[in-house]
Amino acid sequence: MIVGSVKEIKNHEYRVGLTPESVNELSANGHQILIESGAGLGIGASDEHYIEAGAEIIETAAEIFERAKMIVKVKEPQSSERAMLREDQILFTYLHLAPDPEQTKDLLSSGASCIAYETVSDNHSGLPLLKPMSQVAGRMSIQAGATALEKAHGGRGVLLGGVPGVAPAKVTVIGGGVVGFNAAQMAVGMGADVTLLDRSPETLEKLGIYFEASAKTRFSNRANLAECVAQADLVIGAVLIPGAAAPKLVTRDMLSTMQTGAVLVDVAIDQGGCFETSKATTHQDPTYLVDDIVHYCVANMPGAVSRTSTYALNNVTLPHTLHMANLGWKEALRRDAHLANGLNVWNGKITYKAVADDLGYDYVSPEEALR
Repeated sequence: MIVGSVKEIKNHEYRVGLTPESVNELSANGHQILIESGAGLGIGASDEHYIEAGAEIIETAAEIFERAKMIVKVKEPQSSERAMLREDQILFTYLHLAPDPEQTKDLLSSGASCIAYETVSDNHSGLPLLKPMSQVAGRMSIQAGATALEKAHGGRGVLLGGVPGVAPAKVTVIGGGVVGFNAAQMAVGMGADVTLLDRSPETLEKLGIYFEASAKTRFSNRANLAECVAQADLVIGAVLIPGAAAPKLVTRDMLSTMQTGAVLVDVAIDQGGCFETSKATTHQDPTYLVDDIVHYCVANMPGAVSRTSTYALNNVTLPHTLHMANLGWKEALRRDAHLANGLNVWNGKITYKAVADDLGYDYVSPEEALR
């Protein structure tokens, strides 16, 4: 199969869909790999590294879209990229369609088969292709929040871990999944006063056992959430409903209860955000103020640590890329129901129910598509 990977064009996105090591694996299995010139520079991989691994370097993304049967990316295709997709093509990348009707419409019009990293599942009810980026984003959320709390960045002027004789910052983490757990780990490590909220008693029990006295856990109901948000210096939004738009848990009214210069970091922004006042930002201009509360809503946080993120992502995506290249995408999905859960768009139809429900499309099951 001809597999292509292009240079990411989203603002300050430095990751790349395939590392030279992944190219080497695919080439060893007899596949032809096309890499856009300069695509790997953000991870320290030159065109020469890709050539040595067996890739053909292509000068333009347009030629790769024209020649490749499967396009492997990191972020959702931008409008200019969506215009180049065609009916017999496979797109394998993050999509986050539920809060993005424009992208969804374009992908449906293209006729391409679009497989989303974020909805591929595993035997443990997990999302293995989303997990490494959730780990990165969770850890980065504390770095970003700590910086945003600095007075020069519009924050309260609070040091996350405090100093002897001065209390540390209060950090509220909403959601105890992969993002929330990793955020709490970092915040605890920096000496903050951390509270985790979740609705699952089992998750709260696991968090309590892991963190013991170093972090508090509370059941996430309206009253507890409002109280924790009002007291917090830093709030991390780490809520996920697979494939669906994130629920708006922190309302505009809650901002009036917060301290001036407190910080909200919305890690759920790829799925529309879990704060009512969230809107996607970029690494170039990451924050904005609403009612004197700092909002950090960068939609591609892991792109800032591109080398770590790309290698972590390729570790989990390569087996599936190889599987589809070896067998063809339909046969690969027939043999792997978890990979089939990644199919979001096929033949102009929506094949992931949460996306269909959120955007008002008719739903076609992956099983029907694969028949």
